[in-house]
Amino acid sequence: MTIKRINLIALMTGVLLLQGCTQAGAGTDWPTDFEAARKSAAELKRPILIDFSGSDWCGWCIKLDKEVFSTEPFKSFARDNLVLMLADFPNRTPQPDALKKQNEALAGRYGIQGFPTVLLLDAEGKVLARTGYRPGGAEAYIAHIKELLQTVAKQP
Repeated sequence: MTIKRINLIALMTGVLLLQGCTQAGAGTDWPTDFEAARKSAAELKRPILIDFSGSDWCGWCIKLDKEVFSTEPFKSFARDNLVLMLADFPNRTPQPDALKKQNEALAGRYGIQGFPTVLLLDAEGKVLARTGYRPGGAEAYIAHIKELLQTVAKQP
């Protein structure tokens, strides 16, 4: 093999690995605009599930995404029951300044002290429930979210 060919293979492998890393998180297909999420929640009459994540460095965030958020059972449940939103705090993935500012403001508003933190909010932005990583996979997490929402529904 020639040096050019080895370099090309190494470059292509690096690009594919980088693509995989940047596409691995929940945030790749989750909206990131809080006001749009609030608007959708009001229109659809659904709660917002906002994931405060460090998608490219936080081990528990990556685990939650892999075991729950990226699975078809969770995606199917979310499509019919939730408005999803990601407030991401990556170390290596660049973000627009406006998005960073929004996420920092949200973290301050909701007292986020660790990752992952998952909040269920109403359309006004009021916290209905707070959770994070839980073992057991998608089905167990869906049951947990349903339980949290049922508890909220029972409150006056």
